[in-house]
Amino acid sequence: MLANLGQLGYSAMTPIQAASLPLALAGHDLIAQAMTGSGKTAAFGLALLARLDMSRYAVQSLVLCPTRELAEQVAVEIRRLARAEDNIKVLTLCGGTPIRGQVASLEHGAHIIVGTPGRISDHLQRETLTLEALNTLVLDEADRMLDMGFYDDIAAIAKYCPRERQTLLFSATFPEGIIGLSKRFLRTPKEVKLPEQRAPTSIRQRFYEIPDSERLATVGKLLNHFRPVSTIAFCNTKQQCHALAEVLHEQGFQALELHGDLEQRDRDQVLVQFANRSCSVLVATDVAARGLDIAQLEAVINVDVTPDPEVHIHRIGRTGRMDEAGWALNLVSGNEMGRVAGLEKAQGAPAKWHPVSELQPTGSGPLLAPMVTLQILGGRKDKIRPGDVLGALTGEAGFTAAQIGKIQVTDQSTYVAVERAIGRDALRKLNAGKLKGKTVKARFV
Repeated sequence: MLANLGQLGYSAMTPIQAASLPLALAGHDLIAQAMTGSGKTAAFGLALLARLDMSRYAVQSLVLCPTRELAEQVAVEIRRLARAEDNIKVLTLCGGTPIRGQVASLEHGAHIIVGTPGRISDHLQRETLTLEALNTLVLDEADRMLDMGFYDDIAAIAKYCPRERQTLLFSATFPEGIIGLSKRFLRTPKEVKLPEQRAPTSIRQRFYEIPDSERLATVGKLLNHFRPVSTIAFCNTKQQCHALAEVLHEQGFQALELHGDLEQRDRDQVLVQFANRSCSVLVATDVAARGLDIAQLEAVINVDVTPDPEVHIHRIGRTGRMDEAGWALNLVSGNEMGRVAGLEKAQGAPAKWHPVSELQPTGSGPLLAPMVTLQILGGRKDKIRPGDVLGALTGEAGFTAAQIGKIQVTDQSTYVAVERAIGRDALRKLNAGKLKGKTVKARFV
């Protein structure tokens, strides 16, 4: 396990790992405060793997997450951590995908389940999932699960779990509901509360006062001035998301929306394009963007000021990761000044105001994403692996590995990012060539 951690780049513990992992390994129930990106997945992942009995082919760990995206990220990380052991099966069970395929997977068994409360509850009621052998229950981003109305589902799931189990609860904030949750489902838990995470020094934060009528148009000015390759623009409502995306499209930006009204398939494609740098701007609500961990996010724009300072810290904490610099740009109308005062108090620093007049275009031409995404019709069920796609593009097709970006294989489809300049050529060669000896169909997303 230690050798595997070294290969994965885990050279030192993050603060949340150092504080929580010894307690979890000692078998204590735990209530821990941890932000997205703080390393909490490894903290609970290593703990549940330590309790796993490989000889017993039954569900021994259950991780509940608020969204499908977070569940899939957690499952990927647990699989990486589990590489030191052979044949540990990790299964994701989330809404938005057909339940029939999940039932078939469950019939083949699993050691660890990662999923959303609604779908896990469905399987338990159908008796397609049993938890008699469970020894570890993890509630990840518990505050957001409560925000999304999952309390009753969590309570129902807990009834199916053995009383003698370890429960690990991770939450970014500690509202009243979390205290109630911990009292009901945890046994004399140890508490891990790290000092409140302030905006990191690698985040450069600026505030701009604007009339409400110019709010959406000013987002384009910010983008043309700072020219970030990858930006999340946070809005407080779905309606605002839609309005901003329309304005940005009219201004020539590649912007995609992420909010609760999207079909799961559309949501998945949006996230694929944003994560692989084929889309410059993701316009999102807080609930939709919770749990997303996007590497190399250059900027966060708060189109609306959130009334909750902790949500603000969450938002801007997505940029400036891994010692990279990031921008946090905030648009404030006159009636939102009271909210800014709350942010100053929470962050322990005064807001730095800049005039909108300084936002002048700094580049030539429109701000284009560096990559484009190709979708290959065929995925895991067709035995396609990332290496097969990379081999096809760098072999007969003649492209270099440096021109190929992120490759993501799902059950039915495979998405590959390529440099914008070779997009049409790569599409043509994929459709004309073969993948694993078979012809495939590919198209632009």
